[in-house]
Amino acid sequence: MSQTLILLFHPDFSRSRANRALADAARARSDTEIVDVQALYPDGLIDIDCEVARLLKADSIVFQFPLQWYSTPPLLKAWQDAVLTRMFYIAAETEGAKLASKPLLVAVTAGNVQHAYAADGANLFPLRDLLRPLQATANRCGLAWAEPFLIYNAHKADDETLQAAGEHYANRLGRLGGQAS
Repeated sequence: MSQTLILLFHPDFSRSRANRALADAARARSDTEIVDVQALYPDGLIDIDCEVARLLKADSIVFQFPLQWYSTPPLLKAWQDAVLTRMFYIAAETEGAKLASKPLLVAVTAGNVQHAYAADGANLFPLRDLLRPLQATANRCGLAWAEPFLIYNAHKADDETLQAAGEHYANRLGRLGGQAS
C-alpha cells in the first residue's frame, strides 16, 4: 500500500478550522500519515535525520499550510533549508535521488476570496503564481508537482463548506500516488 506523508505547517493549529478539517479528513485514510511539524519542533530545531527518513519512506508528499503574507509559514521555509539542503546538496546521490518522481502536493488555505488573487484583485497575483517557488523547489528536487489543493476564504467558511473541502481533499489524496500534474 502506498503511503502519503502530510507535513502540516500551521503556527497555531489549535485555532484553525480549515486546516483542521483537512487534517481530520486525511487522518481517516489508512494510507496517510500526518505530522504536525509545528508541534514537533516548536523551538524550530528540526531533527534532520528523522525528517529525511520520513521522506524516504513516503510514496507521496504533501505540504499543508495556511498562506501567510503571500508565502509559506516560517517553519516550512526553515524545514526546506535544513532538510532539502542536506538531501539535495550534501547527500544528493544517497538521499535526494531517492525522492525522484515522488508526487508533491501543496494544500493551501488562504484567508481572502478567490477573485482577490488575480491581476486586478487585491492580491495582484493568482494564488498558484504565489506558489511558484514551491513548484521550482519540487522541480529542482525531482519531485512530480501535483496541481495544488486550494481553499479560499478559509477563515470565513462554514462547517458544511469545510466538511466538503475535507472530503474533496481526502479523495484527492487517494488519487495522488498515480497523479503527477
